[in-house]
Amino acid sequence: MLQQENLIEYGSRRVIITLTCIVCALLEIVDTTIVNVALKDMQGNLGATTSEVSWVIAAYAIGNVIIIPMTSWLGAQFGRRNYFAASIIMFTIFSYLCGQATGITELIIFRLLQGIGGGALLVTSQTIITESYPPEKRSMAQAIYGLGVIVGPTLGPPLGGFIIDNYRWPLIFYINIPLGVIATLLTLQFVRSPRYAARSAAKDVDWLGIGLLALFVGSLQYVLEKGQEDDWFNSNTIVVLTCTAVLGCFFFIWRELTFRNPVVRLNVLKNSNLRVGTILSFIMGFGLYGSTFVIPLYTQATLGWTAYESGLLMMPAALMTAFMMPIIAQLLQRGVPQQFLVSMGMVLFFFFCYIGFTIITPDTSKQNFFWMLMLRGVGMGMLFIPITSLSLSTLKGREIGDGAAFTGMMRQLGGSFGIAIIATFMSSQVMVHRANLVSHLDTNDPAVQQRIEGMTQNFIMQGHPVNIARLEAYKALDGGVMKQAMVLSYMDVFLYIGIMFLLCVPFVLLVRGNRNKKLDLSEAMH
Repeated sequence: MLQQENLIEYGSRRVIITLTCIVCALLEIVDTTIVNVALKDMQGNLGATTSEVSWVIAAYAIGNVIIIPMTSWLGAQFGRRNYFAASIIMFTIFSYLCGQATGITELIIFRLLQGIGGGALLVTSQTIITESYPPEKRSMAQAIYGLGVIVGPTLGPPLGGFIIDNYRWPLIFYINIPLGVIATLLTLQFVRSPRYAARSAAKDVDWLGIGLLALFVGSLQYVLEKGQEDDWFNSNTIVVLTCTAVLGCFFFIWRELTFRNPVVRLNVLKNSNLRVGTILSFIMGFGLYGSTFVIPLYTQATLGWTAYESGLLMMPAALMTAFMMPIIAQLLQRGVPQQFLVSMGMVLFFFFCYIGFTIITPDTSKQNFFWMLMLRGVGMGMLFIPITSLSLSTLKGREIGDGAAFTGMMRQLGGSFGIAIIATFMSSQVMVHRANLVSHLDTNDPAVQQRIEGMTQNFIMQGHPVNIARLEAYKALDGGVMKQAMVLSYMDVFLYIGIMFLLCVPFVLLVRGNRNKKLDLSEAMH
């Protein structure tokens, strides 16, 4: 076991380490969403197609999900401080190169490498913060770390929107550079590494496992990111990469269970609480990233808001989550069962989704979103720390670090699955609702004829010839039907996500916890 007591920090040193880790976690998370609002500018500037520019997002996600499971092993190999500093440097350098890219291929490659550097920042930041606090304050440390994970996805769009509205798109990458330089210097000066056993010799490094892991999660992430765009299994590429992901998963599991020094220790999943925790992390990622995807899409595509306005809408909920984090940490420290808090969080998330289901219309006002998003903020605050502690509550020693890597990876994959499933589901539901609405439009109905005639006269008054005005009227009617079909599909998404969270509650309450034992994250090393 690590000599963890020697890593506890006090006073200004601990404050500096904590702030450094929070900045690094925020840099990584914000960069997952900040580019979303800049894609059009990138496309025009770099002469890329819509399909090509979407890879700017996909490449970063693939880099993230490949490296996260290996962070514990890499930290042990090179020393946590050295690995953390190297990751910040890599993230910062490729942020600069992303801003300097003159072609879309360059930008995609640099984003992949930026994602590999950034993926380590999340898990390692959590570890360093946790180690820097004494056992009685470590749940508060988890709350501090959780701020970056929960607030980051919300902060990206308004920040990106502000930059795009006032400056040029490379600045969304350049803003990482001064923060990255400062974080690197502070890491080298203040962060300490735990004592590890001697690092593995080259012959003991699980090179095949690393390759199979990259093949498996890289292929899977590609399928999730691009499947909807490529019409899923009608695309040969998607079929091939799905088979690659399945085979890569099989051989990766076989390799890690049989190799003497695996890069990812899968035997830790024998722990029942960790298995449940990884599932809950997946579901939380599904809800966190899924709702962060759906709400801005609805407000921009249906209500006509700007990316900046859509991002600002989410900020009060993020602030509510920030407010809840220390409160939840205190409740856990006083012995409130994690299962109870997770269950309450899921119930609140269900009500958030149900309110979304009831208020969404083609012209919902900003005021209607307020209490709905407040519930989301409280619910997310009640999910993150309890799920983490529940996952690790019955693990010991180094097992906890390995287990934490699984929860981090599953949260990321949950978001990817959530966005892919939601996008596919909405695409099919829009067609279903459109067909249903059109079936109720009878051109012989006097009300329909009157509406078409009114729109035709409106277009004639705008200077269109009668025949063109009639076509424009039918086109406008079809656009109204399509808009209503989209609204109905958003309603379906909210309803089904809410039901999914509600169905999880009984299973969470049945999980074995650490009864009569206050939360102690002293061994929560990654």
